[in-house]
Amino acid sequence: MRDRPSDLHWMPAWQIREAIVTRRLSATEVACHFIERIEKLDRRLHSFFTVSGEVALAQARAIDRRIDRGEPVGALAGVPVSIKDQFLTKSIRTTSGSRIYADHVPEEDSLHVARVKAADGVIIGKTATPEFGTFWRTTGRVAPECVNPWDPRRTSGGSSGGAAASVAAGFGPLALGSDSGGSIRLPSAMCGVLGVLPSNGRVPQHGSLGSTMFLCSAGPISRDVRDAATLLQLLAQPSVDDSLCRLDEPPDYLSGLDDGIAGLRLGWWEDQSISGQVDAAVITAIKKAAFGLGSLGANIVDDAVTFDTQGVDEAWRVLDFVDRYASLGESLYADPLARRKLTQYARERFAWAKGVSGADYSRAVLRRAAFIRSFEAGFRSCDLVLSPTLGFTAPVIESVGPAQRIPALVAYTLAVNFAGFTSVTIPCGFVDGMPIGLQVIAPPNQEALVLRAARAFELAWPWAGRRAAV
Repeated sequence: MRDRPSDLHWMPAWQIREAIVTRRLSATEVACHFIERIEKLDRRLHSFFTVSGEVALAQARAIDRRIDRGEPVGALAGVPVSIKDQFLTKSIRTTSGSRIYADHVPEEDSLHVARVKAADGVIIGKTATPEFGTFWRTTGRVAPECVNPWDPRRTSGGSSGGAAASVAAGFGPLALGSDSGGSIRLPSAMCGVLGVLPSNGRVPQHGSLGSTMFLCSAGPISRDVRDAATLLQLLAQPSVDDSLCRLDEPPDYLSGLDDGIAGLRLGWWEDQSISGQVDAAVITAIKKAAFGLGSLGANIVDDAVTFDTQGVDEAWRVLDFVDRYASLGESLYADPLARRKLTQYARERFAWAKGVSGADYSRAVLRRAAFIRSFEAGFRSCDLVLSPTLGFTAPVIESVGPAQRIPALVAYTLAVNFAGFTSVTIPCGFVDGMPIGLQVIAPPNQEALVLRAARAFELAWPWAGRRAAV
């Protein structure tokens, strides 16, 4: 067998695919490498619930045979892709982080997984999630808590904490996550990787256990902007079977990726209402990174962008919690045996949602409508809004309670979901040895623009070279 590159686990997906299709590496060699690395090193991080070794090797061998025959292969040919354990995977255990589904093996793939497979991506395993994606730490009753590759005393974030930790640890170049209030972007920022929230309806919804329908989107986590754009291109295709998704074709996210940001108007958003709950050093470092984009030809608008976020957290909770309760929680909470198996935080969320009145829900819908208008107004003077992804580094696990919500944690991310906009978190430096993230926000269906900005930042200040020691 040929010697594998010593840095194979840090190579971006597009380079791995290129090496496979030109036969410098085989898909089987690549799959073996990542399976071995996960099995050796993940016992400390707990980023995977299930490593699908046999399935991955069968997929990889099939891809190698097609390449040997000279047949065309897809955009992710031979690339290891991990799947958040909320998404259904045919013949691979899918728990959604719940003991109730501890032995659940679906008979079908989610639409997202099916698209990854159709592009010849290799499903390397299922990454850890809190129960039904309902908590900001990736902890539950299925496996030990997923911890941060940069400091295992700290959380990896959530709910796509396993996905972000796995990419940061070099367990794969691409991960599929989901986000209804920050669940892609928060763990990505905490773990020092890139995470993309597509705008509401851009990615179809199908085949996820416990996700919210109205505020949530599937999206990519990666170390490389080109990789994220490639996966998003697959995910964002319309589906006539989803009544809530857009039916227009997405733009080509790769074609304009290197067009730069010269001439774009960039606004800065800093939520003063939480100034006493964040780390000033983190905010200062992120603001410096944001304003550095002015050196790339962008125009930083003079006046800071402001949004009226009063009542947004409460209204978001009504819409998100009730949606999850209606789709899954009601039946589980009504079953005494199932209710006893729930985590404290899932049980508390379902109990709270059960008590929401129709009047409460109506007020939340109206608050969202008003907030969307105000969010749109914030973009009249700028093309992109920049903000912290969160105002502090990953918290030490022992410093927070087992079901504790921290509204300041989601202040910058939750608002974007609530408005239905798109954003990306970019690794933009370190404070006290821990990663921090810059969020770039754009109006709906402007994913290409946030990816362009992320790519410009990546070229000017490369982040992939600094790696967690796992």
